[in-house]
Amino acid sequence: MTRTVNFGLWYDFRNPGAELSFEKLYRGCLDQIVWAESIGFNSVWLTEHHFIADGYSPSPLVLAAAIGERTKSMRIGTNLMLLTLADPLRLAEDASALAILTEGRFDLGVGLGYRQLEFDYFGRSVKQRPSLMEEGVAILRQAFTGEPVSHHGKRYDIEGLAIQPTAVKPPRILMGGMAPPAIERAARLGDGFLSTGGIGHDEYVASLKETGRPGAIFAGHWGIIAADPEREAAHVGPYALYQTNEYIRWGAFGPPDETPVFEDAASAIEGGLYELHDGASAVASLTEMLLKYPEIEDVHFWAQFPGESIESGSARLEYIANDVLPEVRRNIA
Repeated sequence: MTRTVNFGLWYDFRNPGAELSFEKLYRGCLDQIVWAESIGFNSVWLTEHHFIADGYSPSPLVLAAAIGERTKSMRIGTNLMLLTLADPLRLAEDASALAILTEGRFDLGVGLGYRQLEFDYFGRSVKQRPSLMEEGVAILRQAFTGEPVSHHGKRYDIEGLAIQPTAVKPPRILMGGMAPPAIERAARLGDGFLSTGGIGHDEYVASLKETGRPGAIFAGHWGIIAADPEREAAHVGPYALYQTNEYIRWGAFGPPDETPVFEDAASAIEGGLYELHDGASAVASLTEMLLKYPEIEDVHFWAQFPGESIESGSARLEYIANDVLPEVRRNIA
C-alpha cells in the first residue's frame, strides 16, 4: 500500500508592530493558502490564544471557515484550540458546522492551555485542566453523534441536549501536549496526537501500544528550510527570537520565573525548537522521521514567523514544495 503523508502550513496570524493592517494580513494569508494548495501543500493548521497585543488568532474557527471556502481539497485543522476554556457543546456546534461546510475536511485539535490570564478571564482554574479536558473530549464525542448528550461529571452536567446539524464526516478529535500526562491522554482519548517540534513521539507510540487503540501523529515542525539555511536563519532570527521568548514568558515551556528567555536570535534558534536545513538535509531528516514513525499522518511548517512578511514566508514554502517534498514523497512511497 502506498503511504500518503500530508504536508501543510501552520498559522497564528500574529502581527507584532502592526505595520501591515490586519485586513491586509488576513487577505494575504488566505491568498497564500490558496497558492500553497496549488503547489502541493495538503493541509493548513490554526492555533488559538486570547488577549495578545500582536493579534495572535483568537478565532481560529472563523478563519477555518474562510479557508474552507477558498480551498478545494486541503485538510483544515486546529493545532490547537483551548478546550479547557471552551463550552464543549458550543464548540461541538461550530466544529460540526465546519465539517459540513468543508465536506469532512476539518479536524478539531485541542489542548490544555497554560496562560493564567486566559484562565482568569474565562473563569476556569489551571488546576482543573485535566478534568476539563477529559470531560470536554467525552462531551465532544457524544455531541458529534447527534444523539442527546448524557454527561454528569465534576465540571459539566448535561442531560438530553443534542446538537444539530451534525456532519456526515464529523471532525476527528486530536489532542496536543508536551508533558507525559498529556501525551498519554492523547493516546487514551484522542483520534491523534498533535506534536510540537518532535516532542513526545516515542511516548505517544508507547502509550498507543498500552491502550491498544489506533492513533496518528500530526507533527508541527519548526524547520527553517532554505537553500542557504544559515543566511535564512540570520534573516528570520529576530522573528524566531520574538516567537520563542513570548512562548517562554507565557509559560509554554515551564513556569516563566524558572525558564529564562533567550538573549539573542542565534541562541534562540540554536536552543529552541528550530531545525536548520537545506534541501538535502531536510529530505534526509523528514524521510528518517517518517520511516521511523509510520503513525505520522501530517507534517506542517510555520508559514511565516511573527512579524515576517508573507512574501518572505512564501519563498521558503516554494523551496520546500519544489526541492524537498517531491523527494520525501518518493522516499516513503
